[in-house]
Amino acid sequence: MKLINIGFGNTVSADKVIAIVSPDSAPIKRMVQDAKDNGSAIDATFGRKTRAVIIMNSNHLVLSAVQAETIAGRIDKDVIEN
Repeated sequence: MKLINIGFGNTVSADKVIAIVSPDSAPIKRMVQDAKDNGSAIDATFGRKTRAVIIMNSNHLVLSAVQAETIAGRIDKDVIEN
């Protein structure tokens, strides 16, 4: 199991990630609001602005204060090293 740092000491399992998206579009904003309403949002921003939304295969959304490109690069780096 590969763990990916998503900022502030938080990690997610790379095997469980479906997508990493920017939170700027209206459909993603609706997805985040729906996840918050039904309790499936995990806020790992530590009070900072959400810069990436990680969609997990368990239908959870993880909110991160790290840019989506940075997180994707960390996943790619781990795949290349192994």
